[in-house]
Amino acid sequence: MMPAGLNRLLLTVGGAVVAIVLALAISSVAILAAGADPVAAFGAFFDFGSTSTSVVSGIATVINRAVPLFIAGLAVAVGFRMNLFNIGVEGQYRIAAICAAYVGATFTAPAPIQIAVIIVVAAAVGGLYALIPALMKVGRGVNEVIATIMLNYIAINLSAFLLRGPFQGPRPEGQLTVTTADIPESGWFPNFNFLFTMFGLPAPRGAGLWGFLGVAIVLGIVLWVVLERTRFGFDVKASGLNSIAALASGVRPKKMVISAMVLSGAIAGLIGLPEILGRTHNFGTSFTAGLGFLGIAVALLGRNKPVGIAVAALLFGFLDRAQGPLQFADVPPSVIMIMQGTIVLLVVIANEITSRMALRQEERRAARQLATTNRVEVTA
Repeated sequence: MMPAGLNRLLLTVGGAVVAIVLALAISSVAILAAGADPVAAFGAFFDFGSTSTSVVSGIATVINRAVPLFIAGLAVAVGFRMNLFNIGVEGQYRIAAICAAYVGATFTAPAPIQIAVIIVVAAAVGGLYALIPALMKVGRGVNEVIATIMLNYIAINLSAFLLRGPFQGPRPEGQLTVTTADIPESGWFPNFNFLFTMFGLPAPRGAGLWGFLGVAIVLGIVLWVVLERTRFGFDVKASGLNSIAALASGVRPKKMVISAMVLSGAIAGLIGLPEILGRTHNFGTSFTAGLGFLGIAVALLGRNKPVGIAVAALLFGFLDRAQGPLQFADVPPSVIMIMQGTIVLLVVIANEITSRMALRQEERRAARQLATTNRVEVTA
């Protein structure tokens, strides 16, 4: 008889594969409706160029895109574990990114100190901004979805005000974009190009492979340990499942709501740092937006598990990188959004179906074991 854990894993993987195949079929219909060739479109996804440098650069682009999405997925997943829907990740990382970029540009220190200060400022600002809806929820019962949506608007517009006001840096004549002052070179995060060159491959073009990848990996491991192997993680899950039962066992649900939201916001504060420390070295009007909302999809696709979130982030990074090749294949870039939304929707449906199937199998397994036990007792 197959072990229960292995059976559930196979059901989950099988459901995800079926969902992705169906998403590709639906996307093919959308591509045909746009007047393009589905075969050429799907071929463009795997078109990384004809030279070693272009292939390596394409791989680096996928990973660079996946790193902030992975962090965003982790931030959302912390809230989900507490049965909280932290839609405010978008605003939390935007306000944290501009504050961290501004603080990092105001002083010069040895690299480890300066980078550490920037990271701490980003996490602190994100956590404090997430504290607002947490206090509103535990103090006045305000739904966190409504509160975080409204706070997103405040954070986005506050960031725009700060960027064009007190945080604006020097603007060379003729430059259209507005940015904060550049972070000194001591605050630049070293790249990970050695991961390619150590195998005899050329270094990626441009900024290369962002070194913040290492921080993201460590963050994922630490968060897994905290949520899966500590009392805090158990209390978070117990409070999210049943706050009354958790209170009866000595857990304070209101305290856990605040702790989970602040932790989620602190992680969200780091989303913008891979780009700031690895490529732009400032916060500007061209700063990447929308990562917080994509983090919701990544967390759902990854079932709130760090490993699953990493796979989902890589998938989204792979799809996003294909926007350029798709244009050369005369396929609208909007197909990417259709594919992302379809994959997430179908995977969520597949997860629900496979979870119910696994539950029924567990119930039948338990019933058989109980029947066997009763027969043995009667025989004895």
